[in-house]
Amino acid sequence: MPLTAPDPAVEPSVHVVDDDPAVRDGLAWLFSARGLPVTVWDSGEGFLDGAGAAARGCVLLDVRMGGMSGLEVLDRLEEQGAVVPVIVLTGHGDVPVAVHALKTGAIDFVEKPFDAEDLVARVIAALALEVRRHEAASATRTLARRLATLSPRERQVMDLMLEGKLNKQIADELTIAMRTVEVHRARILEKFGVRSAVELAGRLAALRREAP
Repeated sequence: MPLTAPDPAVEPSVHVVDDDPAVRDGLAWLFSARGLPVTVWDSGEGFLDGAGAAARGCVLLDVRMGGMSGLEVLDRLEEQGAVVPVIVLTGHGDVPVAVHALKTGAIDFVEKPFDAEDLVARVIAALALEVRRHEAASATRTLARRLATLSPRERQVMDLMLEGKLNKQIADELTIAMRTVEVHRARILEKFGVRSAVELAGRLAALRREAP
């Protein structure tokens, strides 16, 4: 269970997941002293139940814990589609396990005992990464919602617009009046909040590049 309880879906935090109370207390003090919000969890199960894929910020996850292991937590987060960055904490000799964790979705690993300033720097970088991931995921969801509002005919028109075809070419290909194409085009641009097919194509391309 957490020692502090911000809303994990709203408030970014450094989530420390470790079953060792001394480690939890030490890391809580380390990050709090630098003005970083921190939430500590005494088990992987507690973190998944209380925050999980909804967690904002970053996660410091111990590999070896009683109950659910760190690797099992990583697997669960991946299944849930989490975008929160995870830094794995490992003991001496656990490097092979840490390498496996990187393949499972962790962004970094740190061996215990760790250098405090180095760990803080890595956490700050992870928090910045999470902001970018969260914004990209939010934009992707917005795009999906807007795509869902298109009628089948609007989707056909949009696809041809993105191929660079002119209204007359679209009308000929779909066997509809050019005025009808103009109406569909205007509605599509309005739904996506853009002014031209070029701007729409650029936004879609940027989302594909930034998708987590």
